[in-house]
Amino acid sequence: MTTLPRQLSVLRNATLPDGCLVDVELIEDVVRTVRPASDSPLVDDYGTLDLTGFMLLPAPAEPHAHLDKALSWDLINPPAGDLGRAIESWRAYSTVMTVQSIADRAREQALTMLRNGTTAVRCHVDMLVGPEPLRGVEALVQVRRELAGLMDIELVALAGSDASDATVEAALDLGVDLVGGAPHLAPSPGEDLRRLLAIAERRGVGVDLHTDEGLTGDPTIIEFARIVRNWTVPVSAGHCVRLGTLEAAQLDEVITEILASDIGIISLPITNLYLQGWDHPVSTPRGITALRSLLDAGVRVGAGADNVRDPFNPVGRSDALETASLLVTAAHLSLDEAYAAVSTGARSVMSLPRAGVSVGSRAELIAVRGSTMSEVIATASPDRFVIHAGRLVSQSRVHYDVAPANIPALELLTTSN
Repeated sequence: MTTLPRQLSVLRNATLPDGCLVDVELIEDVVRTVRPASDSPLVDDYGTLDLTGFMLLPAPAEPHAHLDKALSWDLINPPAGDLGRAIESWRAYSTVMTVQSIADRAREQALTMLRNGTTAVRCHVDMLVGPEPLRGVEALVQVRRELAGLMDIELVALAGSDASDATVEAALDLGVDLVGGAPHLAPSPGEDLRRLLAIAERRGVGVDLHTDEGLTGDPTIIEFARIVRNWTVPVSAGHCVRLGTLEAAQLDEVITEILASDIGIISLPITNLYLQGWDHPVSTPRGITALRSLLDAGVRVGAGADNVRDPFNPVGRSDALETASLLVTAAHLSLDEAYAAVSTGARSVMSLPRAGVSVGSRAELIAVRGSTMSEVIATASPDRFVIHAGRLVSQSRVHYDVAPANIPALELLTTSN
């Protein structure tokens, strides 16, 4: 069995989305050359990886995760329902969680995502209810340290309106990277928005806010965009499902403001399809932002899974190809657009370096068994190689045993011969 991680230097016989077969040379964590595949015999070398039958793609990145909540559905057994019910269930359970219990679930979830190909994760961490609000932060800082070298983890302080400025500042002091929150859920959305942005500006860090996560109401993103207009730190907005229900003229106004401030927009289809629309039993609306309009306007767009098996979403396979498939089905994106949203688009909104199969790009790569993009997204083969910083950090192969089909015509042909 191959010892991992394993430094790679050459990837042989890889299929690209356009059907070309290529060999890829790596130098440490960078792609050095991409050339037509050679017909020379394969050398059994520790640094060579044969990708015959596999499509090579930029590795997925998860721009909006909640590792502190992940895998808690069965522990909580919450009622199915909308965002309000999910928040109530989570807040009640969070009072009994320990740093270690959070870390154990978060680690398991992160490693499952890595196995499926995700090599970078931005994780929102709750400022928890109770006397120790930073238990989640302590747990995720621990997990990030444990997984260093296998995947990149970035942390966002998810501060509700009842989280004090001092708590958010303490989270930043512990190693959290960005300020987050959900101002649209606050009693005074504008006030909470300005408070969170002021903390970020004071600390000189980026912002990733849960934004307008509802099908109705006044959008907060316009004021958000105007406040951060000249900021040079990363700024992004997650969910933004209200944009998907705006009339064309108002949506155009919002998109103009987003572009002017270069805010990255993060769509989270699986969670928002679950949480939104419970009060619309007829003609239930889709809980997805205005992806087509945003993409056509040139907005930087990424997509992720958000919650996995917790009160906010009881399902999910921790696989970016699941998110891509939903973007095709529910958001009517093309196959290429959908995969870009969970890979290069996600990295863009996370302000990560460019990655992929091109010279000079970071060697953050995934190889999935398949010959076309439709096959890769539709079947989501578990046969995969995952490359982080030029090193093979995960490989999966699945063996199937299926009973043979009973085909009379074939038996007749065999007998006659």
